[in-house]
Amino acid sequence: YIRQVCCGQLPEKAQKAIGFPWSAGMVERSRRSAGATICACRAALADGTVAANLAGGTHHAYPDRGSGYCVFNDAAVAARLMQAEWHRTRRHLLRVLVVDLDVHQGNGTAAIFRDDPTVFTLSLHGAKNFPARKESSDLDVELPDGCGDADYLAALDAALARVWRLHGDAPPGLAFYVAGADPHEHDRLGRLKLSFEGLAERDRRVFAALGERGIPVAVSMAGGYGRQVENTVAVHLRTLQEALHSWQRWRRLTA
Repeated sequence: YIRQVCCGQLPEKAQKAIGFPWSAGMVERSRRSAGATICACRAALADGTVAANLAGGTHHAYPDRGSGYCVFNDAAVAARLMQAEWHRTRRHLLRVLVVDLDVHQGNGTAAIFRDDPTVFTLSLHGAKNFPARKESSDLDVELPDGCGDADYLAALDAALARVWRLHGDAPPGLAFYVAGADPHEHDRLGRLKLSFEGLAERDRRVFAALGERGIPVAVSMAGGYGRQVENTVAVHLRTLQEALHSWQRWRRLTA
């Protein structure tokens, strides 16, 4: 699959499943997007805080095929490499948590790490949204169309509480936060009703929960399809601002 992508030899059906036509630029962007998530992981692990990739979140890609505008699954590639590097230098296991809050289920990520006890996948997503055929994450939370701030945040709190209960004896050493902008109320594909402030509170709660437990986190942007592109940009920018605030708090605590 990687060779076919890089050489422009994907069958037509496989290329259509990705969602945009092949070009050398598409290949370069896809490779650099995965590479940037690797860099974010290394940076987060180096100082024990938070780092971000301005792209990434390509959670619909499988090992052998792309889907839904995703070519290579950046979180999966980075997670496996971080585990290998961690074991080589520290001689013990790196457990990984994926917190996927894009409005679409991270089906590729769920499939890649199915039955893998070293990686825990959490996905909050629209029940009736893409993909029509869901995979099984370790914890899936399906949300109804029109879900607003209060119900969403309550579901997030309950999901995170369950994650911590399940990992009390073996907490993750690295988290991926897939911070989609598409739960926003004016997103063309989202079908949920989160406000700008609701999404910012989502981000704050994720960063606070990870920070309280000392879990480094690599953030990726994932989806966003606002009727006005400025709305999508505003949501992503606020996520990065909350990441910066979290990084500043963590640095003060460890100074």
